[in-house]
Amino acid sequence: MSEAQIIDGKSLAFKLKAEIAEKVSAHSLKPNLAVVLVGNDEASLIYDRNKQKAAQAIGMDCLIYHLEESVSERELLELVSQLNNDDRVNGILVQLPLPAHLNPLHVLTQISPEKDVDGFNPYNVGLLQANSPQAFVPATPKGILYMLKQIYPDLSGKNAVVIGRSNIVGKPMAALLLNQNCTVTVVHSKTKKIEDITRQADIVIAACGKPNIVKADWVKEGAFVVDVGINRIGGKICGDVDFDAVRQKAAYITPVPGGVGPMTIAMLLANTYEAFIRQNHLKF
Repeated sequence: MSEAQIIDGKSLAFKLKAEIAEKVSAHSLKPNLAVVLVGNDEASLIYDRNKQKAAQAIGMDCLIYHLEESVSERELLELVSQLNNDDRVNGILVQLPLPAHLNPLHVLTQISPEKDVDGFNPYNVGLLQANSPQAFVPATPKGILYMLKQIYPDLSGKNAVVIGRSNIVGKPMAALLLNQNCTVTVVHSKTKKIEDITRQADIVIAACGKPNIVKADWVKEGAFVVDVGINRIGGKICGDVDFDAVRQKAAYITPVPGGVGPMTIAMLLANTYEAFIRQNHLKF
């Protein structure tokens, strides 16, 4: 079998952002995204600056509210409340993870569902489970679905395995795939003989944060393998999939970097634009 086709997240994201930019330019008002960052985690700082640059590049406003790591939960919730009540702000994102003294569920629950462009407020989580078109879907799973749809416009009947059960990727990804009529299995650290399960899958989505855990013998011939992992080994970035080996077995594969990451930012901007449209009662 020939090597798997690489699904280029950068080019897909570039195309999607160009489409959003064209829509944004048709309005006199600018969509506005507020990003709340607590602490000085370098990776989060870089990621949030990239979000800001991407938003500004397509004509959106994006402000980063950078709080000290010692900020109290009360102070953080007061900022969230201010942003909820500010009509100029269309989308609110609180960067995770938060410092240990802050309860993420308390914070995410207080973000207005109409401005919850990360899709982590329990209200939006419930709408996704209910397959409601009003749900704001978390950006990474939404981006993965977009990538899958480039190859499989109709996912009905596909056997999908999601490796990882996080609230950010694994669980919403499983819900999205179920809503697309896939047969979905979620495996995790307590699952026995994971490779026996993944070998049956048409689609494998690795989102567990374990470097190169998915080997070639975990994957059946012709599968679509999506690598969500971002791990650093010896100064180099790698995913959860042993890319070079699995590429010889799969039909389609996403790279790390340059795969899911760019799509995540593009889908965050798509959600922000959708929030802007809804709040201003405009047409898409």
